[in-house]
Amino acid sequence: MSTEALTRDPGAAKDSGSTRVVDELIAELSRHPSGRTSASPYETARLVSLAPWLPRHADRIQYLLAGQRPDGGWGGPDGYALVPTLSAVEGLLATSLRDEPVGWSPTAVHDAVDRALRLLFDRAVGPATCPVPDLPAADLIVPALVDRIADQLADPPTQLAHWRGVGPPPMPADMDRQRLDRVRLLVGSGRPIPPKLLHALEIFGPAARGAAGVTAGPVGASPAATAAWLGNPDGIQSAALDYLTRALGEHGGAVPCATPIDVFERSWVLSTLARAGVLPRVPPELLSGLREALGPEGAATGPGLPTDADTTAVTLYTLALLGHPTDPTSLNRFDTGEHFGTWPGEDGSSVTTNAHVLEAFGRCLGGDDPAAAPVLRRLTSWLIDRQHPDGRWSDRWHASPLYATYCVVLALREYGGPTAEPALRRAVSWALENQRADGSWGRWHGTAEETAYGLLVLLAVPPSPTIRDAGVAAARRLSTMQNEGADDPLWHDKDLYHPALIVRAAVVAARAAAAARLNGSAHIPASRWTAPLE
Repeated sequence: MSTEALTRDPGAAKDSGSTRVVDELIAELSRHPSGRTSASPYETARLVSLAPWLPRHADRIQYLLAGQRPDGGWGGPDGYALVPTLSAVEGLLATSLRDEPVGWSPTAVHDAVDRALRLLFDRAVGPATCPVPDLPAADLIVPALVDRIADQLADPPTQLAHWRGVGPPPMPADMDRQRLDRVRLLVGSGRPIPPKLLHALEIFGPAARGAAGVTAGPVGASPAATAAWLGNPDGIQSAALDYLTRALGEHGGAVPCATPIDVFERSWVLSTLARAGVLPRVPPELLSGLREALGPEGAATGPGLPTDADTTAVTLYTLALLGHPTDPTSLNRFDTGEHFGTWPGEDGSSVTTNAHVLEAFGRCLGGDDPAAAPVLRRLTSWLIDRQHPDGRWSDRWHASPLYATYCVVLALREYGGPTAEPALRRAVSWALENQRADGSWGRWHGTAEETAYGLLVLLAVPPSPTIRDAGVAAARRLSTMQNEGADDPLWHDKDLYHPALIVRAAVVAARAAAAARLNGSAHIPASRWTAPLE
């Protein structure tokens, strides 16, 4: 399929510099078959606590010590610090109570725990004072870790004796232990664990070891869950141990929350580049891999995870963009009658998942198809109803409203029809109002990722003089940002993470779109906007 058929702006893909950068990005997909994602303080600390027998234990302790913030916490701002900080404290306390100090300083560990406990118990500015972000399993993870820390502080190391008997760290006001108690009863009963809980199996303590119905290997695509299920390196379940050993290799002993993420990463990267018209070729093995990932129940982010509507929809959309439209009926099992759940029985809903489902039905079947037309109308209305009064969207899979707004705007632009035009105008107005003085966008500060999303939102509609000026400013700023914000994880898992190649694809797409659609007014040489991000 020609590049011209993939984009409204076929000229965007013709620059040799852009082709080189895209080729490098596609090559990265093949060089890292498990996917590129950042290390997680939460997940790494779980291995410190659960699996001190794994190689590079001291390296994981050093990773935690090096990543502690000046205020004593770990992770992102506001409530995003709660889960990783609790995990790090529990892991380092377990180390103090159990390990001989080989490769790490006991004094440094005790100092880190002391500073972190002061933050956790601070009822004025501690992370428990903030609303709990919608992170997967947070309502299970937080009470489980709070209880564990309370047990450890009942008889702490001598250097932390002043914390003896203080009780559990405070939890947010809107959180309790009721769901944790229910799922612990379920796991303790020996009945099979619902697939969506496997990703956080580590919260169940000793009951997680050898839990019924779990297949050896990447349990829930999570190193922590796999270590909890394995229990110790007794050699019986070599597939699980092999998985853990591989997971340690990407970040010097630290680990991400989820690995592998191959289907998720490849479908997002390829669809982003194809939509922008900068995808001249796709290696056959990547294309066949996506086709093989689709089964009767859809596609999963990677091995060890259940199928979900988000990955299924983007995989379907990607294949259709690349000239291989596939029947999207596998999505029907996620249909609630009102919207599409990310998985059956989902608590809450996701606007980005539903934006991707809208694109999948629209691209695979077409707007006039009798099976697609009712779905397109229903999802268009559902998405418009969830737009905030100021014009943005927000979502459970990303910390920044720029990502959600970008996903919904692109879906409504293509398949929402005239009904969606007022919502698109409101979204563009919101983006204009929230652009920073330097041309960037960002929830906490300007990042290359969020600036790419903001620029793509502006370029989704015909450019007025105001939009053109804002787009030029954004494109110029983006051309100078390179890796700015690359260390700011914004995507939701058990804590925040950064899928490096997915973000890089969005930045490449935004630079290409600006070069093509601003009629040269951005004055950005191809050598600038195509410069590698790493």
